[in-house]
Amino acid sequence: MDRPELARVLVQARTALTPQDVGLPAGSRRRVPGLRREEVAQLAGVSVDYVVRLEQGRGPQPSTQVLAALARALRLDDDARDELFHLAGSAPPRPGRVDEHVRPSVQRLLDRLSDLPTMVLSARGDILAWNAMASALLGDWSVVPRRQRNIIWQRFLGSPDPRRSRVAMSDEERAETAAQSVASLRTTAARYPDDPSVRELVAELRRGSPTFDELWRTGGPGAWQMSRKTIEHPSLGPITLDCDALHVVDSDQKVIVYSAETGSPAAEALALLRVLGTQWMSSEDPAAQSELEVGRPVRP
Repeated sequence: MDRPELARVLVQARTALTPQDVGLPAGSRRRVPGLRREEVAQLAGVSVDYVVRLEQGRGPQPSTQVLAALARALRLDDDARDELFHLAGSAPPRPGRVDEHVRPSVQRLLDRLSDLPTMVLSARGDILAWNAMASALLGDWSVVPRRQRNIIWQRFLGSPDPRRSRVAMSDEERAETAAQSVASLRTTAARYPDDPSVRELVAELRRGSPTFDELWRTGGPGAWQMSRKTIEHPSLGPITLDCDALHVVDSDQKVIVYSAETGSPAAEALALLRVLGTQWMSSEDPAAQSELEVGRPVRP
């Protein structure tokens, strides 16, 4: 492990990014260029102290999971990711494992779709990257522990959070999407039989959710079915959107895009979300609600 060079590479990559590059609000009073260490820590799902120690060349050897998370957080391309692994004394990811690295070309697509909520999912269902509009619609994924940034984990083991949006579903729809979630993970497990992270996720879900365990024992393989979804936003209420999945074949990832027909109430809600960002407001606040109804920005 080359600690000094690893530290240099991490600092250089962090200072080359802006909050907008990674789907975070810019905020104010930024005294230094690039991301803050706290923001890198949030995106990678590690502690701030851990990032500080790595950047000072005195940290422990990172695990391959942490290295992959840092590479994603810092928007490294394949060569830079491999360099990061080598400097940390680890071999880069091998073929036959779920690809957790978002290519720069896919990231550019995410950036170009800045007016639509967009996320990138791994074959395992991990939320690998998202833009600012996805945070505004669904909640800030950077504050969710890294291991819990998985749509299947959230469906079966996640707890309701009043600050985050949820998908409105009938009991029949909930049962159908639960079966689809399990079927898609079964397909992934068959496609990546040597990936320990897939086995670990399945084992955790079977231990923690009787519903998942029953569906795993009785169901078969399948694929995600994307369609229209009604998002219950904590400030704006229900927003019905089209949800499309674009398959990135060579990395087996999906780009999830939420959109609305031009001129529709949902399109107007998305336009308001571009102004509000991740700012959360109580619907019980009369002043905030009044401004929402007329489409004006809400004061902080």
